[in-house]
Amino acid sequence: MTSRIACPTLAARVTTAEQAATHIRPGMTVGMSGFTGAGYPKQVPQALAARIGAAHERGERFGIRMLTGASTAPELDGVLARTGGIDFRLPYQSDPELRERINRGEIDYMDIHLGHVAQYARSGFFGRIDVAVVEVTAILPDGRLVPSTSVGNNATWLELADTVILEVNAEQPAGLEGMHDIHSCAAPPHRAPLPLVEPGQRIGEATLRVDPARVVAVVETRGPDRLSPFAPPDETSRRIAGHLVEFFRHEVARGRLPTNLLPLQSGVGNIANAVLDGLREGGFEQMTAYTEVIQDAMLGLVRDGLITIASATALSLSPDGVADFVKHIDAYRHRIVLRPQEISNHAELIRRLGCIALNGMVEADIYGNVNSTHVAGTRIINGIGGSGDFARNGHLACFLTPSTAKGGAISAIVPMVSHVDHTEHDVSVVVTEQGLADLRGLSPRQRAHAIIEHCAHPDFRPMLQDYVDRAWVHSKALHTPHLLPEALSWHQRFLDTGSMRA
Repeated sequence: MTSRIACPTLAARVTTAEQAATHIRPGMTVGMSGFTGAGYPKQVPQALAARIGAAHERGERFGIRMLTGASTAPELDGVLARTGGIDFRLPYQSDPELRERINRGEIDYMDIHLGHVAQYARSGFFGRIDVAVVEVTAILPDGRLVPSTSVGNNATWLELADTVILEVNAEQPAGLEGMHDIHSCAAPPHRAPLPLVEPGQRIGEATLRVDPARVVAVVETRGPDRLSPFAPPDETSRRIAGHLVEFFRHEVARGRLPTNLLPLQSGVGNIANAVLDGLREGGFEQMTAYTEVIQDAMLGLVRDGLITIASATALSLSPDGVADFVKHIDAYRHRIVLRPQEISNHAELIRRLGCIALNGMVEADIYGNVNSTHVAGTRIINGIGGSGDFARNGHLACFLTPSTAKGGAISAIVPMVSHVDHTEHDVSVVVTEQGLADLRGLSPRQRAHAIIEHCAHPDFRPMLQDYVDRAWVHSKALHTPHLLPEALSWHQRFLDTGSMRA
């Protein structure tokens, strides 16, 4: 494995994960690599968890503040949460153990737009970054680092951290070299315009840089990213995709979208993956993507030439997707660009390129406010991720969900959302398997009519219409009519009875 470490200075610092973990002490703020289960350190976090567990057995307090790019995997988030080693976490997570401890109030969690993390870190809002633990694919002779399957906030952690631990993972394909475009933003008032005008353009370097003097340990690893297979598209997701394809065709016919659409952004998960797969049936060609993650369906569109270039910050592929990527990596290298998330999620670029944002949601209310993150207003699921970066700044903000959940006990369309991640001002289109509501150019009361008619499940549509009819008579004012004593009653009824049905 030492063939992946070609810099003599850093090769001399190769050590064990256990020894490397001793550089992380209680109370430190640690920047870890990783984004949606890709490119996270595999061994140092587990060695750190063992140290923390031993300290706790001795009655000593040992917790860290942990910052990442997004979600990671059980070998990082899971093991450190389980051992009680995380005091604070940001900006996005999906590990069941970590989520449960956050919701029990044992871990302070800051949910934040992914595009804001690097700027906040440079501004010192998170305090001093003591240690960075970053997975890379290789170290070149001059000390430059070949990034792994995600970039995330790695450039920021390497820039700011007092000390650096590198994991060199020989399991990651060597062919990743040349696929990345690393560019960082200066802090205001010295920030310059970003010279990127199309998704495939490169504006930075292909490698990460770090001062070798700050690298205190290099750990050789060999382990795959922990990625799960996607569920095959079901009838619900196919219907959601069908409504979107019909809408895009209509927009092209009206001259509001070009025939190859605009750069696509797609959130993580089965529905977003299925919707992308549905575009294959839509007859669209020469598409592009400017997004956060590349999932299986997008990779397939790239492979088949329907997407000519895809820019992202991470690969989030199933095991089959990884196998396909590795097999055809020489071809993908010229059609995929992986960037830092402060660039992939940058408001300036999203607005300039005119991205079409396709993101899932928990629920929407009758006026178009969207909850992406919480159940019943208090229980965090994963986080806002980058959906807000693209919803606020993109050309079209489309939010997708099945119209019901829990076997029909929950309606995804409610009188008032229990938690607001995206206000009505940032939501262009709401789509369920029932239909699509185009909210552009509509007043609040007009939005309510469109959402109830096109997106609500028939079992809940009469209840929603009854609420609206009474609100339009009895509300104190009629711009955005509500019956405040009833507005969240659907959620309370679910908590009390397990169902939103009356």
